Amino acid sequence: MLSVLIPGDLQLGHPEQSENLSQVGFYVPTYMGPSECFELIAQMPSLQVVQLLTVGFDAVLDYMPEHVTLCNAVGIHDAGTAELAVGLILASLRGIDDFARAMPRGEWIHERRTSLVDRKVLIIGAGGVGQAIAQRLNPFEVEITQVARSQRSGVMDITELPSLLPKADIVVLAVPLTVTTKRLVNDSFLSQMRDGALLVNVSRGGVVDTDALVQHAQQGRIRAALDVTDPEPLPPEHPLWQIPGVLISPHVGGNTSAFLPRARALVENQIARWRNGEPLAHVVHR
Repeated sequence: MLSVLIPGDLQLGHPEQSENLSQVGFYVPTYMGPSECFELIAQMPSLQVVQLLTVGFDAVLDYMPEHVTLCNAVGIHDAGTAELAVGLILASLRGIDDFARAMPRGEWIHERRTSLVDRKVLIIGAGGVGQAIAQRLNPFEVEITQVARSQRSGVMDITELPSLLPKADIVVLAVPLTVTTKRLVNDSFLSQMRDGALLVNVSRGGVVDTDALVQHAQQGRIRAALDVTDPEPLPPEHPLWQIPGVLISPHVGGNTSAFLPRARALVENQIARWRNGEPLAHVVHR
């Protein structure tokens, strides 16, 4: 019988789990692990399934044999990522990061800040994360517009961006990194955003042209709240760290207390499907 290889923190207790790479048929790389986790795939001749613990899967594609099925972790990070997106928006608009930096100095900064109430929010992406963000923003009395690759009820076509960007106070990115979304946010995109607008990226760093973002943010035209960057991790000397109006968190959108229980449930279900010869969920490469 082929074995499974999963990270120790999942604690699934499968008796068939083994670290004998030649016998591994189902492999779960460590969450946000180094490239070495993917390099192990080449040492697994019996491998049938790679189950990621992330939604993004672009980093592993170059390591995937043609005969191996790749599944991502759709759904398990939606709530946590949406939670952080709202937190980044509030922190940026209300100056919470500035207040935190002022605390060690004992500085009392009393000034009027921008509210989230009454803002126009444009969410690019209408998948699980995009929908979760919209649900959490609704009680804040904002005007929400969502766009995606295809128009449907409540969601506009992404081709409408040129007419929507100049109207948005907040633009939230919640799309996967694909050929069509890579560098979606470029100089042209940023130039269409209104002065003072806030760009929030909780998707993938490669969706944004970092050089273009640096240029517009340094000019003070737009602000940014980023959980993901390109490159990542962001080098200490990178100019984004020093630009006023830019708030950066270190790709922690899905890494919360809710992650492991949801990851365990997903992996348990996928292993059961694999063992029983049933179709796997969330297949992104076959």
